Amino acid sequence: MTEQIRLLQEDDWAAFQQLRVQATVESPLAIWPTRDEEAGRTPAEVRARIAPTAFQAVFGAFAGDELVAIAGVRHEPLAQVAHRAMLWGVYVHPAHRRGGLARRLLAAACAHARAQGVLQIHLAVNARNPRALALYESLGFVPYGREPRTLRVDGVFYDEILMALPLDRVQ
Repeated sequence: MTEQIRLLQEDDWAAFQQLRVQATVESPLAIWPTRDEEAGRTPAEVRARIAPTAFQAVFGAFAGDELVAIAGVRHEPLAQVAHRAMLWGVYVHPAHRRGGLARRLLAAACAHARAQGVLQIHLAVNARNPRALALYESLGFVPYGREPRTLRVDGVFYDEILMALPLDRVQ
């Protein structure tokens, strides 16, 4: 079955929250909130996080009725920084990995950002996640820095690699 990708709406809040909670358990080094923090968000908070606006969008991939992957993109309305957006919350359920779904999901998020006038997308990825780093590099993201000790999980610190993709230089 080919997954269908679409912009999430506020009514998708429960499926989004369920997948995010799963992500915190399955990939705690890739997702910032803990399981309890993510599960503790109210429906109103989750709806606000995924509600499409001129400055934010969250895309989801569905296998039938099940949400199996997510990626968010947001940017500031301020004129001097409105050209850049942040990619966040990228997660693909383990059963749906290795088939190009992440690539298609990120292409949808980037296309949406470009249509909103965004010229550059930034992201941060755990330095110890070589698969994610390789994916982002294959899409044209370029590392430009390293933020030390960004995450602390179970008393261990992890750096993040900062990356950017100039949308006005790729086709």
